[in-house]
Order: sequence, then C-alpha cells, then structure tokens
Amino acid sequence: MKVRAAGINPVDIMVRDGSLEDWFAGAQPPYVPGMDIAGTIDEVGEDVESTFGLAAGMGVTGVVDNFGSYGGYSEYVCLPASSVIPIPAGATFPAAASFLMNALTARTALDTLDLPPGAIVLVTGAAGAVGTCAVALGSNDHLNMLAVASSADETLLNSVGANRVIERGDDLVARILEVCTHGVDAVVDTAGLGGQIIPAVRSGGTVITLRPGYTDGFEREIKAVFVNVRERITDHAALSQLGKLTEEGVLPLRVAAVYPATEAAAAHRCVEEGGLRGRIILDFTAAGIGVF
Repeated sequence: MKVRAAGINPVDIMVRDGSLEDWFAGAQPPYVPGMDIAGTIDEVGEDVESTFGLAAGMGVTGVVDNFGSYGGYSEYVCLPASSVIPIPAGATFPAAASFLMNALTARTALDTLDLPPGAIVLVTGAAGAVGTCAVALGSNDHLNMLAVASSADETLLNSVGANRVIERGDDLVARILEVCTHGVDAVVDTAGLGGQIIPAVRSGGTVITLRPGYTDGFEREIKAVFVNVRERITDHAALSQLGKLTEEGVLPLRVAAVYPATEAAAAHRCVEEGGLRGRIILDFTAAGIGVF
C-alpha cells in the first residue's frame, strides 16, 4: 500500500518520546510511528481472498500494528487484507486517515461493556477523537450517552447523539450525580481521570481505560478494564461497519490540520500542546520523504 496520509495519535507520541521503551526492548531502531493510514493499493497478494474486494489502485484506509521499524509513517506499508477497507465515499486521504483507529478503539470499549439499550454511559474527554466516536457509536447503539467536555463543544456532541453534555472542571462528580442520582452504569475514560471519576459510577459498574496500569479493583465492586485496539485491527467486519457508519454520517471525519510529512516534528509538537478538535494528519504525497 502506498501511503498518502497518516494520522497522528497519542501512541505515536509515546513511540517517539520513549514511553514504549520496555515494549520495544530488543527491537532494532529506527522506531517508526503510525497506526492510522490512508493511501492506494500498490499490489494485492496472490493469497488474498476476492471477498475482500481489493484491487490495485484502489483508495483505502487501514490500521497498522506498528512495531520497531514497521509503522505507518512510511512511503509503503504491507498490511493484512483484513486490516484494510475502502476509503469512505467522498472522503479525502487526510480525512480517511483521521478516524479508523479512534473509531475502532471506541467500538472496542463499547463492545467490552456489552450494555443493554438504555444503559447510561459517561464519556470523559468526549470532544476528543476517541471520545466523540464513543458518543456517536453509543448513541447509535441506543445507549444514553453523557459527555464530559467544554461547553464550547456542546453543539458538536449533541450533533453526534449526546443525551447530555456535562461541563468539565471542578465538582464534576457532583454535577454528574445531579443528572444521574445513582451513578452511571459505565465510564469510557478517554481523558484518563482514573480514580477521580469512580464516585460517579454505580455499584458494580465498569470503567474502561485506554492505558495499561489502571485495572485494580475499587470499592462497591466497580471494575476497571483496559482495552487495547491492537487486538482488533484484523477484525474486518468491525472495520467495514465503521466505514459504513462514516459514510452514513454517524461518525464524523475531523481533521484539525494537515502537515507535510517532512514537518512531522512540528506536527507532533502541535499534538502535544493539546486542545485539538480532530486529528493532525501528515501528508505523504511527496515522493522520497524522510520524516525524522
């Protein structure tokens, strides 16, 4: 696959700043970031089943299980056919590189919860890339979605199906309990609030965390569960469904800015400064690029 665009996700920052040093132990540098990519198929392997519907020259988006020198910040990447879907109709390469990993993370969180319609789910960091996908997918699953975000993001979150937007900040738990007296059924904690949010969860509820190391039990039989999107990047049915929901307008495509891949360092600094609404995308359309 010839890479045309790559989204910058928090895990890419972790690859670069050494946070994944233990995981990369024994791997030979350079360590190449990049999990979200979009581009064109250069060649289809002889053993790829025709049911995937893939052909040379097709515009596609995919998720890369990056490790060591294998990552999406590359001119070409070889992916399993099950990790690739057609670009959503009408989407540009940068837009197509902005959503799939985030949406799959949100889908995995909701599938892990496996709650019945009508259950109440709180999403922290709801205006972020994963958070917005969680609100949209949960609403589409007929869950009651409470979104923690800035008041400036209320219009966006209402548009993707939030039942209520609760402004972040001091006394957050008290304001959640004003809305949901007995506590929410579950939390998708994209903001990493950790133990701070536990008092807002009903007894026996669940907190989904997106980073390892926060899975100890809590009082009132509340449990924390870490979800890892890498476990589902070959779940072609799930990826295809997310592409379909994007075409139907359930999942928004949100690009904050596009940088030439040669300016990846500046793009990473922009991500680290925070406050973004949408993903920063690297443009790989120029040939012969050296990123870092």
